[in-house]
Amino acid sequence: MSLANALLPQLMQNLGLAASAYAGGTLAVHSPIDGSQLALVPTHSPQQVTAIIGKAHESFLSWRQTPAPRRGELIRLLGEELRASKTDLGKLVSLEAGKILSEGLGEVQEMIDICDFAVGLSRQLYGLTIASERPGHRMMETWHPLGVVGVISAFNFPVAVWSWNTALAIVCGDSVVWKPSEKTPLTALACQALFERAAKRFGDAPQALSQVIIGARDVGEALVNDTRVALVSATGSTRMGREVGPNVAKRFGRSLLELGGNNAVIVTPSADLDLAVRGILFAAVGTAGQRCTTTRRIIAHHSVRETLIERLKKAYLALPIGNPTAPGTLVGPLIDQASFEAMQQALSQARQDGASVFGGERVLQDQFPLAYYVKPAIVEMPSQTAIVCHETFAPILYVMGYADFKDAIAMQNDVPQGLSSAVFSNDLREAETFLSVSGSDCGIANVNIGTSGAEIGGAFGGEKETGGGRESGSDAWRNYMRRATNTVNYSKELPLAQGVRFDV
Repeated sequence: MSLANALLPQLMQNLGLAASAYAGGTLAVHSPIDGSQLALVPTHSPQQVTAIIGKAHESFLSWRQTPAPRRGELIRLLGEELRASKTDLGKLVSLEAGKILSEGLGEVQEMIDICDFAVGLSRQLYGLTIASERPGHRMMETWHPLGVVGVISAFNFPVAVWSWNTALAIVCGDSVVWKPSEKTPLTALACQALFERAAKRFGDAPQALSQVIIGARDVGEALVNDTRVALVSATGSTRMGREVGPNVAKRFGRSLLELGGNNAVIVTPSADLDLAVRGILFAAVGTAGQRCTTTRRIIAHHSVRETLIERLKKAYLALPIGNPTAPGTLVGPLIDQASFEAMQQALSQARQDGASVFGGERVLQDQFPLAYYVKPAIVEMPSQTAIVCHETFAPILYVMGYADFKDAIAMQNDVPQGLSSAVFSNDLREAETFLSVSGSDCGIANVNIGTSGAEIGGAFGGEKETGGGRESGSDAWRNYMRRATNTVNYSKELPLAQGVRFDV
């Protein structure tokens, strides 16, 4: 029995799932740790999805009547369940997604954090009071629950993205139907079990307030195309977003898209290189380069480029690669063979473009013949070619040089994606320029930290082909509600706006 299979039954039992929940189905789930089959998960048909959405809509009609602070109590209880199960759920993330254990635990902590945020938010769903031009009138805006929220998530953050959406949606008065990645359904089933525990403690939550649907493309299409789903929040590739967005728009629904990233770090002559190397290292190789916020490009001033590359190579050589559940491991496996092949194709194209490639080869195949561990790659590019502008979901770090800071910003922005970005500089003018309207065109712009590791307090998302959506903190809650502008006339007159007269 493989390590992953040995650990799974106890974890699932601790998380409240019987073996029947992940056995006897048709969807084979494999652990990227060793390639072993973990489960055969039952799937849903499109017809079943339609029925599930119907139940979600009925739940919404009831839940929207619940006062928002009371709705927040349910999310507080969910946060308690997550705290109690943090270790087990974090380990399950490692088994199913291949993250190192500290990242798996960190992802669950992110869920706990967004629950805390949402509980406070449940008493702060504020509208505005607006000055009226008409005497004896008051204008205001109110925010109301939106409806059924469909969540489509990716394998690389198999639980956190659901929590970003669900914690906010629930306190905003919505119901949720979640389609996880076919590669990581077990963590979704575990999250649903924890939600049901919280709902049972809550006492009077509608039964179908949160539901999980498992399946392939046809299941996702049934969710996206159903007119009762008011908002579809989809995280994944740009290709996926190009299909989801227009289909939702066609029926005048709302979509919240979190798509690709091709994130750059500019390293200037004044940069603290020790700090830069540390920041780049985690951002480039964390989650084996399979984060949407992974650093994929370095744009370094010619005066520091060679020194930076040598320091990065030295750091890369010291990276412990292996079983992500083992203590000390920093780089786990790629999710599957297709990801490995995409990485090799990208490196091959980079070589054809004149690049020098350090690392990138497969390792540990004798120990894990069915898994795909790789050495993270540093690729010195003569220029920003087409392959650099394409997001490859693997630990490939392209390095290019620059002479003028304006050219560095232009190079950073000259890709289709616009998620995250960073500059390492101790020059105030450079740092402020980078954050200004003339600087980074990304949804996230950092100074002297890497491109990954966003906190839940800020709105998360990006521009251009990243989709324009915002999740998590700040005012992202507005995605999950509808706004009404109200005018109250407390006078005995009926003046019209803009000076219009209509005397009868």
